[in-house]
Amino acid sequence: MALPEQSLPRLTTAPDEPHAKRRQPKRVVLIAPAERWPTIDFGELWDYRGLLVLLVWRDVKSRYSQTVLGAGWAILQPMLSMVVFTLIFGRFARIPSDGVPYPVFSLAALVPWSYFASALSGSSNSLTLHRNLLVKVYFPRLVIPAAPVLAALVDFGIAFTVLLLVMLGFGILPGIQTVVMLPLLLLIILMTVLGTGYWLAALNVQYRDVRHVSPFLLQIWMYASPIVYPMSLVPESYRSIYALNPMAGVISAFRSMLLGTPGPSPGQLAISMAGGLVILIAGAIYFRHTERVFADVV
Repeated sequence: MALPEQSLPRLTTAPDEPHAKRRQPKRVVLIAPAERWPTIDFGELWDYRGLLVLLVWRDVKSRYSQTVLGAGWAILQPMLSMVVFTLIFGRFARIPSDGVPYPVFSLAALVPWSYFASALSGSSNSLTLHRNLLVKVYFPRLVIPAAPVLAALVDFGIAFTVLLLVMLGFGILPGIQTVVMLPLLLLIILMTVLGTGYWLAALNVQYRDVRHVSPFLLQIWMYASPIVYPMSLVPESYRSIYALNPMAGVISAFRSMLLGTPGPSPGQLAISMAGGLVILIAGAIYFRHTERVFADVV
């Protein structure tokens, strides 16, 4: 005897709400060519922060792996440069050092400059070194040149510690203003080196001559910054123009912060900071503008 249709049991299963929610993607990314003047998606960069940390850690490990001195290179390079600069510019050329011993005077400039030069060299060659990542998976390409810049902070920390020890050996104690000024000066360096790194990395993919031009550019930039000479040698009327070079204001302020030498005025330091910000924005926009061809020419 057939049962009425209404009396037949209906088997229904309620969906597992938490499980269903977990299976839904948090964010849908549409991969498409960048616009002619693309914007920077900071939310996407934040989502890929884990990749950035991984690349930074990988760069730090590769920097010290299979080396005899390891982290000692972060100490040896500025120290040897300090000895050479002291002999050539301090003893023979008799360049003034604002009343402080020339070894400390030069080392206080070489520590931030060594970080800048090392970070810029790694950033400008980063895309060609990671060509396999560029052609296989999607992620914001902006993180690749940023990884060497952040990894080089380890060398900076080691060299800065050595600088403090050398200062103590000469009887010089840093003031309390170091705690306040150091993060600001590091921020200016980061903006400058990251923006310049974006420019050179994007150009290096298309024109391999850039890797030969970069060392020459760094050499010119070094002598255009007050490393072997004090900023006080620059005429007062030209110092605001001179401060358009972000590293000029940073190095002079770095010395003033640690050694008490004459430094840039607040206006000149603001010009250097604005210059670093302009370099960063222009470099990031140019990088985003050209990244559509990276996978084709890398």
